[in-house]
Amino acid sequence: MKKIVLLFLIFTTTVILSQEKKPSIFNPYKIGFLYNKAQDNNFLFDDTNYLYTTNSYKTQFFYKLGSWQKMDFEISIQPQIQTLKHQLFNKYFVLESEENYQEKRVEFTQLKDMYLYAFELGFILKKKVINKLDFQATLGLGVASISKRTERLAKGFTFIENGSLGLSYQTTNKTFLYVGSNIGHVSNFDTQKPNNGFNIVGLEIGFSYLLK
Repeated sequence: MKKIVLLFLIFTTTVILSQEKKPSIFNPYKIGFLYNKAQDNNFLFDDTNYLYTTNSYKTQFFYKLGSWQKMDFEISIQPQIQTLKHQLFNKYFVLESEENYQEKRVEFTQLKDMYLYAFELGFILKKKVINKLDFQATLGLGVASISKRTERLAKGFTFIENGSLGLSYQTTNKTFLYVGSNIGHVSNFDTQKPNNGFNIVGLEIGFSYLLK
């Protein structure tokens, strides 16, 4: 997995350099990286039936949409890789009425590593708090593919939804540091079975660079 993340970062770094050399109105005004760590065991969602944790690595391309009432609106394109861990604790969550229920109980109660690959759009609202410090709220929606099945979600195509609140601080003329928290959900909207999905709460940190 480390090799995949490294290749992902090399690719996005190449994109950064090409954006700086070939400016145009179709290019983002800012680009960044964001790391998020989240889990199902939290103060909002605490389902003791299972364990589910995520580590997300996102590349972010930012575009300005406009301003209104001293608020700035942006959109970000966020290709990402998520490394996941899952384990079912309550084997009776898999009902005897399910096909091959005994095999599923054995499979799902083992701790397993999984991956999720996603393309997400983030809709951003920013409001200046003080000089160089902005409050930032983001609503993210995306499509994804998950590498393994669980008792709560089928393998393959799925959706992700994220809501984040945080602060963005301008550290230099061209760089920004972001710290925030998020609530996330993964499910496939009943395109496959099962579709109980996962709910998570996490913390995130990001770094972005102004291209123009």
